[in-house]
Amino acid sequence: MFKKIAIFSFFLIINNYSHAANVSVYENEDSGLLTWTAEDVGFKIELIQLLPDFIRAIYAKHNFPKKEVERAAGYCVFGTILKNTSNKKLTYKVKNWRYRTKESTGGYKEWPVKTKTQWLDEWKKAGIVFSWTLLPDVGEFEVGDWQQGFTTIDLPREATFDFIYKWKLDGVMHRGILENIQCAPETLPQ
Repeated sequence: MFKKIAIFSFFLIINNYSHAANVSVYENEDSGLLTWTAEDVGFKIELIQLLPDFIRAIYAKHNFPKKEVERAAGYCVFGTILKNTSNKKLTYKVKNWRYRTKESTGGYKEWPVKTKTQWLDEWKKAGIVFSWTLLPDVGEFEVGDWQQGFTTIDLPREATFDFIYKWKLDGVMHRGILENIQCAPETLPQ
């Protein structure tokens, strides 16, 4: 009896942890930029490609030093929209999110997503006091709540990777993967 319960419990834990999302990819007809949307267990996430010039314009407008503007624009940046689509409390922590790339050996390598706190600490050292634009490190959503901000991935232009995100619904951990995400190009095609 214990063996059956243990196997069933293991199945439930794995099932909650790796539920597959309903994923769609949209291409903007005017710009050619892509948006990935995953609708998962009580959670919707959108990643929208942003051009480096857009990032430069945002931070230059807020009087960032040129070096910091270029550093931020050097990241693969996405506009990110999160929404609680459940009837439960939802939480997330960016420090639990990862991105992975395929290695030449056929395996994968994972890295943590850079958090807002990490950016703010670096900006403070550069004399910058600014906290808008970046996705908050932690989100606590009631039913229907949503949030947006930039998500930054330390990869070169047009790199392809998988985005691994986690969230909790009423304290139960869930995990989703958006596969074959691509960083925006340096500029739009002519």
